[in-house]
Amino acid sequence: MKPRAGTLIAAGALVAGTVTVLPASASAGTTPDGSGPAARPTAPLRWTGCATKAYPRLQCATLKVPLNHDRPTGRTITLALTRVAHTAKSYQGPLLVNPGGPGGSGRGMAGYVAASLKPEVAAQYDVIGFDPRGVGKSEPALDCEPGHFAPVRPDSVPRGAEEERAGVERAQAFAKACGDRYADVLPYIDTVSTARDLDAIRAALGAPKVNYLGYSYGTYLGAVYARLFPERVRRMALDSVVNPHGVWYEDNLAQDYAFDARYKDFTAWVARNDAAYRLGTDPAEVDAAWYRMREALRTAPAGGKVGPGELEDTFLPGGYYDGYWPRLAAAFAAYVNDADPAPLVKAYETLGAADAAADNGYSVYTSVQCRDASWPRDWNVWRKDNWEAHTKAPFSTWNNAWYNAPCAFWPVASLTPPDVTNDKLPPVLILQATEDAATPYEGGVALHRMVSGSSLVVEQGGGNHGVTLAGNDCLDAHLDTYLATGTVPRGTDGAEADAVCEKLPEPVPAKAGAIREGAPSAGTTLHGLLAREH
Repeated sequence: MKPRAGTLIAAGALVAGTVTVLPASASAGTTPDGSGPAARPTAPLRWTGCATKAYPRLQCATLKVPLNHDRPTGRTITLALTRVAHTAKSYQGPLLVNPGGPGGSGRGMAGYVAASLKPEVAAQYDVIGFDPRGVGKSEPALDCEPGHFAPVRPDSVPRGAEEERAGVERAQAFAKACGDRYADVLPYIDTVSTARDLDAIRAALGAPKVNYLGYSYGTYLGAVYARLFPERVRRMALDSVVNPHGVWYEDNLAQDYAFDARYKDFTAWVARNDAAYRLGTDPAEVDAAWYRMREALRTAPAGGKVGPGELEDTFLPGGYYDGYWPRLAAAFAAYVNDADPAPLVKAYETLGAADAAADNGYSVYTSVQCRDASWPRDWNVWRKDNWEAHTKAPFSTWNNAWYNAPCAFWPVASLTPPDVTNDKLPPVLILQATEDAATPYEGGVALHRMVSGSSLVVEQGGGNHGVTLAGNDCLDAHLDTYLATGTVPRGTDGAEADAVCEKLPEPVPAKAGAIREGAPSAGTTLHGLLAREH
């Protein structure tokens, strides 16, 4: 599961003061799971203006928290926060928002969520964004091996033992680099520690309870927080849900099949729009053309930048959001029909290229996932499982395998994931598209069954990842109603979903060679903020 490369949006320079969260007094007790002392702020957060053109009311602050929450008087690290403050007389408390990852910067989310909710709903909340530990403007920010994804990488699909061995050695080198640079930090870069940071943020805000909106990996972070601190959850909305039963090796294998299915949706859409793209009226023709392009790039990378791995990185965002399909199809058509690689290079630079933020995101991604749960340490298991998946789902299986491969060699032992089954929460709102590739539909159903009293809202036939505040009025109405009143829809007995929304219309084709047309939509803006999880 890959954090989105190159599009995480900063919320502005941090110029705020810092407050430290120290151990609670004896009367405050311990965390509900007994894992350590609770925490309380010594002073309120100090917010200062860090407005952007898009979000003129944005404010920033920083918060010191323990690196090891079981040693609250020991070393501290710094979290970077953003806020859009409430304006209504009726105040419902803080709404913490998270864009997923792990490794996604969340500072840009506060402004977007505050601007995208129904105005009278947003006005009742302090919308709080944050960079999780290790990420972005939080300190220390991890960067294990700068330039790890610099083009042109070796083809992700190994052809023979020598290429496979080179891939393994590359993964080993990345894991070693992380261990060498961050040996003192890596044991504390994990989901449980991040969930305890959330509670430190809650305490620093002076709030007895929190409201929470999490996307993608943020749904798992929210579920873990709710398991640790159920009495501190007021409202919780979880959009595009990680399957808690598969954290993390099995979830990544499940993704391979789902992304391949979504790629086939793309080729079918291109075929239906043959008048625009001239790549064939049969999806099989389009598929064959794409793989011919991939093979050609193996020996002659487009612009000296786009080989097979970079091509996969460029088209993977189309598995998250079909709003990218027109520009991807246009670049594809220009390369195949006109022998023009420039649009493909531009698409790579826009959607797939890794920058410093992506290097940081990947370092945190691996640190969290490799630490959170056990991974096979025998490479023969990876080889068997990934060739089996590749046979049926070749689009991104080996790309995904190498992305996660450092976990086979991680220098820190893995933890046991918490059971997020929960019967102690107020109603939780779960939102899920049925054809989501990054977090397949089964994850939403699984968490719905694990969290008593939760409500599942389904976008029927939708394939995008991150479905609220992205242009679907039906889904947004459920989210607005829930945040305004705490009310969730209730379906009939025996029904899997409590409410169903229609999917958004298919995207409109772009002209061949076009990379970006018109003003960005809500979906494009949201998906630029969400972390890519593969």
